[in-house]
Amino acid sequence: MEKKSCNIGFVSTRFAGNDGVSLETKKWQQVLQQSGYACFFFGGECEQIDRDCSYLVPEAHFKHPEIHDIYQIGFSSPVRPADMTNSIQRLKGHLKQHLYTFTQQFDIQLLILENVLAIPLNIPLGVALTEFIAETGMPVIAHHHDFFWERKRFLSNCVWDYLNMAFPPHLPSVRHVVINSSASNQLSLRTGISAMLIPNVMDFDHPPLPADEYTDSLRSDMGIASDENFFLQPTRVVQRKGIEHAIELIQRLNGKARLVISHASGDEGHDYEQRVRNYAGLLKVPTNFVTEIIRDQRSILADGRKVYTLWDAYQCADLVTYPSEIEGFGNAFLEAIYFHKPILVNNYSIFAIDIKPKGFQVVEFDGYITDQTVWYVQRLLDDPNLVQEMTEYNYQLARRHYSYSMLERRLQTLLMECFGEDQCG
Repeated sequence: MEKKSCNIGFVSTRFAGNDGVSLETKKWQQVLQQSGYACFFFGGECEQIDRDCSYLVPEAHFKHPEIHDIYQIGFSSPVRPADMTNSIQRLKGHLKQHLYTFTQQFDIQLLILENVLAIPLNIPLGVALTEFIAETGMPVIAHHHDFFWERKRFLSNCVWDYLNMAFPPHLPSVRHVVINSSASNQLSLRTGISAMLIPNVMDFDHPPLPADEYTDSLRSDMGIASDENFFLQPTRVVQRKGIEHAIELIQRLNGKARLVISHASGDEGHDYEQRVRNYAGLLKVPTNFVTEIIRDQRSILADGRKVYTLWDAYQCADLVTYPSEIEGFGNAFLEAIYFHKPILVNNYSIFAIDIKPKGFQVVEFDGYITDQTVWYVQRLLDDPNLVQEMTEYNYQLARRHYSYSMLERRLQTLLMECFGEDQCG
């Protein structure tokens, strides 16, 4: 991509943590900045982003009390209270004014909207963005990671008028991007909107650095005994992740293994986490929740414990479990491939349609653990040479299909659509 001078504004509810939206935003930012574009950020939280490049508005965060109240009522009540409508309109106006200030302050020439026009966690922000785009005609790339109609919790609501208006809007200056082919099909069928497919990526042109001395104590710090295999579940604890399958697998293996779950429950409640804890107890499968000591950066806690990154955990794992029933794409899948780890995968629909046909070698199961699944995992644990051969094959395959080079080419196409051959306004 030829270097140009252009200011790009990313908008999301938050840029923080290890959720898929924040991770992919960082990758897009890196590719765009390497190509000479300046990136700025508008959201309710901008973790590890220079203050000179960020614009914080508390009401942009989905956890802001007023925003959360709107979400709770909107997706639990069949009738919308009048004062809720008034709150949406008031917050919409507040957020829209901040969008005008943000774009003027940083001389923004293109907005990239990260899932805020797809998942209605912050309805006033989605409506504010829709009106802002309609009023300004500013070029926009709407990067949709998953849509509200893909989540059961959003289908019973009293805000259909806002969902139809803004999630997503059908406006001429908006270019839509989805991360899987099913989303592209459904978006077109439901709204008449066409979209470009850009899957999630990793920097496969630059392999990860080898594990260093800092990680020598990781296994013991995470409670993994010397005679146990380390199975990493690198996801949040939410129902669609299907973590029970990983617990069952360990119970059926011959040797010792411990399941380590890296992330907390997140914004979907804690009932499922308790279910996972109870299930692991019933099957007597050692399962550790280590979210306190996995963060974005290494550090030392006040009590002296070492904090590791998710990348550190991947480096030390023996096998990655990814038994999800539903995924927008599969960041954890690419991460396991990137760190040369064997992976257990449930045959979720996007894997079956978009990823599996490319020929990746994984331990696959279809909805439930079989004897064949257990046998294959046991074989991998007993044969390091087979693991090395499999993981290197997967890495080279992913390098062809999910690299930063692919992302750069597709972003170049989008920018040319927005600005013509000069790629900037």
